[in-house]
Amino acid sequence: MFVRVIAHRYTENMKSTSTLNMRSIAPVFNGILQMIGNTPMLELKHLNTGPCRLFVKMENMNPGGSIKDRIAVTMVEDAEASGALKSGGTLVEATAGNTGLALALVAAQKGYKLVVVVPDKMSDEKISHLRAMGAEVILTRSDVAKGHPEYYQDIAARIAAERPGHFYVNQFANEANSRAHEESTGPEIWEQMGGDIDAFVAGVGSGGTVSGVGRFLKSKNPKLKMILADPVGSILEPLVNEGRTIEAGSWLVEGIGEDFVPSILDLKLVDKAFAISDAEAFHAARELLKKEGVLAGSSVGTLLAATLQFCREQTQPLRVVTLICDTGAKYLSKMFSDPWMIDNGFIQRKTFDDLRDLISRRHLDREDYVLSPQMPVQQAIKRMRMYGVSQLVVLDAADRVVGILDESDLLLALVKGGNVAKLPVSDFMTSRLEIISPKSSVNDLLPIFRSDRVAIIADDDHFYGIITRIDLIQYLRKQLP
Repeated sequence: MFVRVIAHRYTENMKSTSTLNMRSIAPVFNGILQMIGNTPMLELKHLNTGPCRLFVKMENMNPGGSIKDRIAVTMVEDAEASGALKSGGTLVEATAGNTGLALALVAAQKGYKLVVVVPDKMSDEKISHLRAMGAEVILTRSDVAKGHPEYYQDIAARIAAERPGHFYVNQFANEANSRAHEESTGPEIWEQMGGDIDAFVAGVGSGGTVSGVGRFLKSKNPKLKMILADPVGSILEPLVNEGRTIEAGSWLVEGIGEDFVPSILDLKLVDKAFAISDAEAFHAARELLKKEGVLAGSSVGTLLAATLQFCREQTQPLRVVTLICDTGAKYLSKMFSDPWMIDNGFIQRKTFDDLRDLISRRHLDREDYVLSPQMPVQQAIKRMRMYGVSQLVVLDAADRVVGILDESDLLLALVKGGNVAKLPVSDFMTSRLEIISPKSSVNDLLPIFRSDRVAIIADDDHFYGIITRIDLIQYLRKQLP
């Protein structure tokens, strides 16, 4: 399925020095599936790679936005060839999102339906993307292990068995998965690097990349170091480095790490593994965007953090390759969102040892969303919907709190009818406010919450923000051992 196109290159005697003019000309394709594979290689120049040179294969430039496009088209065509997938059939898969998106792309082009079962820690962007492509999305628990009736892979297998005409793709045990990488990704890397590559760093989502690319590259260079990047909590890093079997923990990075060893995963190919925390992964991905301009997913953060650790350990210059597995556009509401990073403890803010530490969106840092008394009701509704909040504080020109507008206030206003939408929020805001000092006790919040209100934190000098029930819950959760 993979179409290798060698575009014409500009010759050395061309006079133009423009970056755009010096690139190869992209071909015209007859269908989007032909655009899968043959992704470019990029050398990273602005990160601390020790004595090594670091190259990344830009798998985010596949049409579905991830490396999983390669295995999706190969697994579907393999099922077609074997007769396991019939015309008009339905694909079923358990996925962290990217394989589902890749299968949705292939299914749409080939006329199949798709059912995907995804753990509930997946980003909203991935789920919305899947549904927009016509997939039936079934959410299940992310806190259970293999063998539990709500484990995502077991649910997918059960659906395929119970519904006629449904084919379980099963990327974790599908040999076409690793074959896709052995026949395409591995050879591309070898060719792009001119056969000069000392180490390759990959993670395990299903095991296909490690097995397929690892087999090919080691067949060409038996001395090549195969490095595994694994989230803290996954069972694989202790298994590789110590031969130790552990009980799986939990992690927030998506699409990488395992609570079991997939049957297609050949761990004998791996020379060393690095355990990378969620914090390390997320900050590495953010640094990659800031310094290299590459918007990549959370699993790339894991790969990059492990790769940089490996590179910095070296005493001799090596040529190292890793992957940009997917685009970061699916994670804008998570690791690329400062509020999300703060809420999950990955960005440390200044602490005051008072109620200001409970405020999730600090006003003096311009993290919150507020209204002015003259703002029309229709604009207040737009802001609530845009920012996903149920109440907004109303501030006057001197930055003093004069009211609060919540969903109940808006509802009462709208049921009156008439030209309410254009009236100012001051006509409908609540002026009976629960304002307490930042030096007050946490216990002072409880009566406010029992009366179904939010706490406004302010003193004579400043308005600091509001505290809701969920803010208190989040604060107390962080205090747990």
